Amino acid sequence: MLESWITLVLTTAAFLGSPGPAPLALAAVGASSGFKRGLPFLAGILSGIAVAITIAAVGLAALFETFPKVRIVCQLIATGYILFVAYKIATAKGGVGQRDEAPDFKDGFLLNLFNPKVYAAFLALFSQFLLPVDNVVLSYVLTGLTGFVVACIVDVIWLGAGGLLKPVFATPKRARFIRIVFAVLLVVSVAAALLL
Repeated sequence: MLESWITLVLTTAAFLGSPGPAPLALAAVGASSGFKRGLPFLAGILSGIAVAITIAAVGLAALFETFPKVRIVCQLIATGYILFVAYKIATAKGGVGQRDEAPDFKDGFLLNLFNPKVYAAFLALFSQFLLPVDNVVLSYVLTGLTGFVVACIVDVIWLGAGGLLKPVFATPKRARFIRIVFAVLLVVSVAAALLL
């Protein structure tokens, strides 16, 4: 069981810790608004992932297999919303540390609720790395809970890493530059996810 759990933790960290919509958005918010002002966005991200884990556990894969067009609609909605968040990050006003328009809880929640990377990660985890527990429901709960704890750690690290960049981008011009760079990376990560 311990070996399976360690494998699950490492695999989840690799899936959720690699650059994607949520980590890049968190780093951008940390760099442009600071760690503290990014906490509502982080809380939204984590709430969205909790809902996504639950949806993945109760059979999103079966729904997509039965109704393939639902998957396409979900991907289009997700792409549109992630592009909106990228736009919001890129066009925020002010320099780092000023009262700019940082994404909030709702933005973070919706970003991860519509984030195809989260669903793909947890569908893979539930299908290949489910913890070996006799009770199937408990197995899904423990696997999902482990994934959520790993997501919390990884996302705090991304927000903190972005926050460490804050002093480097203290002027409005530099802050705008970092926001645009992260917004472009966010768009590229969405495009890469759609092409894979």
